[in-house]
Amino acid sequence: MDLGLADRTIVVTGGSSGVGLATVRALLDEGARVATCGRDADRLARAADRTGAGRDRLLTGVCDVRDAAAVSRFVRRTAEEFGGVDGLVNNAGQSRMKGLDDSTADDWRDELELKFAGVLNPLHAARPYLAASGAASVVNINAVLAKQPETRLITTSAARAGILNLSKSLSAALAGDGIRVNSVCLGLIDTGQWTRRHAAAGSGTAYGDWQAELAADRGVALGRLGRADEVAYAVVALLSPRASYITGTSIDVCGGIGRSIL
Repeated sequence: MDLGLADRTIVVTGGSSGVGLATVRALLDEGARVATCGRDADRLARAADRTGAGRDRLLTGVCDVRDAAAVSRFVRRTAEEFGGVDGLVNNAGQSRMKGLDDSTADDWRDELELKFAGVLNPLHAARPYLAASGAASVVNINAVLAKQPETRLITTSAARAGILNLSKSLSAALAGDGIRVNSVCLGLIDTGQWTRRHAAAGSGTAYGDWQAELAADRGVALGRLGRADEVAYAVVALLSPRASYITGTSIDVCGGIGRSIL
């Protein structure tokens, strides 16, 4: 199926690794033009090299999504160089290992700021261009923590639940502008955090076997961790004009997870 993304311009925040980079690659494969940003110039440059895309298809820029002015400059540059913006993937963010007893007021403030600024700053910057697109779509990358809270990630769980609620509100608020808004909620996805956790465990178990044990322990019905590209395919499908009647919803890409994701 032709997803109708050829020559459309999509902004992806946090696109230098993991799910963000997989999404950039999947969009490039569909013929889209992609602009992606991150905080580390070297990581962005290495990621761009790995895609093999030319400057006419892939634009990168260094910015922190918490900096509204920097985000606005990046989105404006994207629109000027690529002729507009048709889609936005809000992917930038991280998890914070904090429970109730060891989380501080600063932890709560920082986590809420990162999660909400990571959606609202890019959206505010891109909204005029998205409204002019005629087939605009926003996808917010979230986690099943938004629906299945984890006490050891209490600040992140609460923030992600808020973003899920915000996404639903935005879908209604922006419908009149012709902008669809949806969420993709991740479960256990095989990215760098899990390879680091495996190394830190020092169990001597092969990584593949350790993954299988982890999936079984967390009640993942498919019995394995997901791949970043499997998330990217869901994101791309929601960005596509073929999903023109889908807004205000969330898709869980989690292999049928049954318990805590930790």
